Amino acid sequence: MNQIYNAIYDIVRLIPYGRVTSYGAIAKSLGVGGGARFVGWAMNAAHGVHPAVPAHRVVNRNGMLTGKHHFPAVAPMQKLLEEEGIVVIDDKIVDFEHLFWNPLTELEL
Repeated sequence: MNQIYNAIYDIVRLIPYGRVTSYGAIAKSLGVGGGARFVGWAMNAAHGVHPAVPAHRVVNRNGMLTGKHHFPAVAPMQKLLEEEGIVVIDDKIVDFEHLFWNPLTELEL
């Protein structure tokens, strides 16, 4: 497994239950400015990784579920978020600013 993917997965595993972050915030926390797309690729590859990676907690900078088509039908992204108490309407997280977890400040990086 790619070392940077493992670093991404380590950060995603720290996102608290009921909170979300963005691809770009993860990239910035690792010093990979402009690497949001790279983080997205890592999330696409995260299914089946052990320990589990809560990839459903990573969304785009506007709170949109842009990666939802990469989740299996039995555990869609929206369903996983809603099970954590997060409200999603029209593929967008309601109150995204309040639920946003910023690894740079939360982890004091």
